[in-house]
Amino acid sequence: MLIPLFRRQVLSCCLFGAIGCALQAQAAQPASPNSYAIALHGGAGTISREQLSAAQEAAIRADLNVALDAAETILAQAGSALDAAEAAVVILEDSPYFNAGKGAVFNADGVNELDASIMDGATRKAGAVAALHRVKNPIRAARAVMDKSVHVMLIGDGAEAFARSTGIEMVDPDYFHTEFRWQQLQDAKRAQAAQSTATDAYFGTVGAVVLDQHGHLAAATSTGGMTNKRYGRVGDSPIIGAGTWADDRCAVSATGWGEFYIRLGVAQDICARLRYRGDSLQTAAEHVVMQDIPAAGGDGGVIAIDHQGNIALPFNTKGMYRAWLTRDGERGVAVFQEP
Repeated sequence: MLIPLFRRQVLSCCLFGAIGCALQAQAAQPASPNSYAIALHGGAGTISREQLSAAQEAAIRADLNVALDAAETILAQAGSALDAAEAAVVILEDSPYFNAGKGAVFNADGVNELDASIMDGATRKAGAVAALHRVKNPIRAARAVMDKSVHVMLIGDGAEAFARSTGIEMVDPDYFHTEFRWQQLQDAKRAQAAQSTATDAYFGTVGAVVLDQHGHLAAATSTGGMTNKRYGRVGDSPIIGAGTWADDRCAVSATGWGEFYIRLGVAQDICARLRYRGDSLQTAAEHVVMQDIPAAGGDGGVIAIDHQGNIALPFNTKGMYRAWLTRDGERGVAVFQEP
């Protein structure tokens, strides 16, 4: 564990002892300029202030801060963007508040099916996994595919057998069962029976994009997929170029209605706009998220970072759980559209 125990205890105390402080959009922890930068997301979608209690919001913000700390600890010691992105996503996978790892949603059969991917911008190496049921941290399995196999993507039982062979921690499928996600499945089934649509049916992902002191970029994404999904459906999160992309100029992790992100190749398209059109990161990310995705019928958001440390966090939904640390030392956590 990269974060000292006392740090997590302080965050826990802040959660219930000073919720007002925890609800600030900015983390208000001034830092000196540095040569690295980080952006995280915990999913975009139909998040409303009415549905999210103060305690839930504070807990989500606290876990985003812990994930930010995990990545920063590595980067401050001249560690790699790849290690930092993986570490941040592991923290978010271990939280029950996000649709990844511990907090994953259920498919139509009442099973948790997990996907993840990771990409190293310096080498263009990548690893991805899909349809996992027993791997505690899917992002670690994706990293193992990248580092310890000749493949890019493994799925299902084969992916789990590979993960087990590399010593990755396995758990009983019951580990992923949370009552909140189980009730979401029941709500989705009732909506399906009534021939209506559950408003939060397709959102929920976690991700990280990182620039390290060496000027290298990395991106990582992990998800539990879509509530009530059928037929072995896989979304964009484990698809290199759709939900995750990193090269020498840009890194992107996406969150939204995966079918549209796959069809538009969202993550790679944003970075291609920097390389071939000369767009700024903000221009490229905003065009794809605010114009191309809605025009196709989808919605969601992305986090993106470029080789100069610029960060873009556009989303076209009511909210997106997000956190960032800029090269100027600005640190923040936000959920809704905030000034």
